Amino acid sequence: MKKLAILLLSLSPLLGLAQDKTEPVTVAQMLTDHNYIFSAETALPQQGRMQQLTSEFDLTVTPDTIISYLPYFGRAFVAPVNPGEGGIKFTSVDFTYKEVKKKKKRWEITIEPRDAGSVQQLFLTVFDNGTASLRVNDRNRQSISFNGRVVAGPPRTKKGF
Repeated sequence: MKKLAILLLSLSPLLGLAQDKTEPVTVAQMLTDHNYIFSAETALPQQGRMQQLTSEFDLTVTPDTIISYLPYFGRAFVAPVNPGEGGIKFTSVDFTYKEVKKKKKRWEITIEPRDAGSVQQLFLTVFDNGTASLRVNDRNRQSISFNGRVVAGPPRTKKGF
């Protein structure tokens, strides 16, 4: 027992060297840069019960592109012809992005993709601790909500000459 205590005490100064010294990116900075990923953890359809998501489903936002890879649970008014077109999957480069900072350290973001098929609007509410909720409005399906977290997006490469 004494040897274990001595070993742990001798290794404790080395633990500080292993820590990452990079500054964490704040939620406000991610939202300002339009470079983040909403990672969905639960789906809340209008009808039925909440669904825990076990796979990685997300919405990636960059300044020039929005990529959605989200599931869909609920009532569809028009079924897709191709079964592979299920879910809320699209890549949009033509969209409007509106961000409003609200009270209590919360941001409300409205995204309206113009080239994403039947998806009309995405409403994202983000809190300063990184938790977020997303509501998707669709022309051909009932709306659905997701709860999850916002994390830093892919690193952007700086273009040089």
